[in-house]
Amino acid sequence: MKKFLILLSFLTGLLTVTATRAQIREIPKAVEETFTNQYKGATNVEYKDQLVRVDVHFELEGEQMIASYTNKGVWKETQKAWEFDKLPQEVKDGFDKSKFADREVEETVVIYLPGGTEQYRVRAKKSSVDKKYLFFNPKGRLLRTSITL
Repeated sequence: MKKFLILLSFLTGLLTVTATRAQIREIPKAVEETFTNQYKGATNVEYKDQLVRVDVHFELEGEQMIASYTNKGVWKETQKAWEFDKLPQEVKDGFDKSKFADREVEETVVIYLPGGTEQYRVRAKKSSVDKKYLFFNPKGRLLRTSITL
């Protein structure tokens, strides 16, 4: 038992050091350049290194947004907080017709993707432990779901 506790504390320390180093890494210049060119009017910009990608939290025209890039500066998506009532009617209808319609909507996000496409992510909860992300296209079709905390 004592060996197990020693091993566990060693692994915890190793993970802490690894996570700390990940935050110290310099943000790739390609990400900074791509972001600056893409969102010229952005304010309150904060880069967050996620090791496999870089998330950039910022404000644009009073809206809170998060843009994600690969470490090589390739834009993957931008998320913007939204209100369920402001979603296109087709998306609201898609939610109402889905098997998740009885759930409480906790959060709504518009996701802008390369190629000019959009998706809408709705976090819906049935209970404090049963929560799902629901992804809809602009026509209200449920594309996929994922479990969330």
